[in-house]
Amino acid sequence: MKLGLTANPLKPRALELAARVVELVGDRAELELSDDLGSLAPQLRHAPLGQLRAEVTIAIGGDGTFLYALRRSEAPLLPINAGTVGVLAEVTATSAEALATAIDRILGGRYRIEERMKLAAQVGSVQLPDAVNEYVLHAAQVGKMGLFEIAFDDVVAGRIQADGIILASPTGSTGYSLSALGPIVDPEIDAIVVTTIAPFRLEARALVVDPLRTIRVRAIDTGRGAVVLPDGQDEHVVPVGGSVTVYRSPRRSRLVRFGDRYFDRLRGKRILPWSEEPSGEGGGGAVLPSRA
Repeated sequence: MKLGLTANPLKPRALELAARVVELVGDRAELELSDDLGSLAPQLRHAPLGQLRAEVTIAIGGDGTFLYALRRSEAPLLPINAGTVGVLAEVTATSAEALATAIDRILGGRYRIEERMKLAAQVGSVQLPDAVNEYVLHAAQVGKMGLFEIAFDDVVAGRIQADGIILASPTGSTGYSLSALGPIVDPEIDAIVVTTIAPFRLEARALVVDPLRTIRVRAIDTGRGAVVLPDGQDEHVVPVGGSVTVYRSPRRSRLVRFGDRYFDRLRGKRILPWSEEPSGEGGGGAVLPSRA
């Protein structure tokens, strides 16, 4: 089996875990490392992440590391949390045993591949990198509210004053969109979430739309123009009057899973909209106050 390995080079814990993965794999599989890992395991082949010849790529870090890897590699990704929020993580390496078990399962083929929807976008005729989480269109001038026009399938739905617009995938519904009061969408569902950032109208609501729709957001009045950010990782300029067109990508994110643990991964991260306190014995739930 051929495995790839990448980790956040700025996190000492991630580098420690990467070194441990090299030890655990040993000569049980062919292992290649991304060139972000510098001098780790110099006896092994290092290459840019997108050029690793891997059947599965192991990524160690937080959600930013996982998004970075998913954008650059088409191999299924095993995300290992190195101590941050890690909503996408399948393994939290809180013990040596957890990491060893994960590697054993990968090498033994005891896993499944979960596919998730990506988004694609264009600024004018220029194609942007696919987004795993979201595209954010924001007024370029800090503190400047913009006027944006939204159209679905080339039919203008309306205009709104806001700092910006988030166009999120179901995966991204627990990211920036959630902080802007967008809904949580089960990643088993394909959909596009449209959420405004700091809208002037307090009653503005997020919208969940069919993934087959094409959404165009035009920056009508944004002062110095606007920028669009795929997954918050790079900026692309949108001129005043220019637009961003977003739609479902034909490509998918592929994640290694050992079970169906989506809601379990959200537990303890203050993401779910209800109390996560355990119920009393017998599963009776909360005790309601009696009426006086």
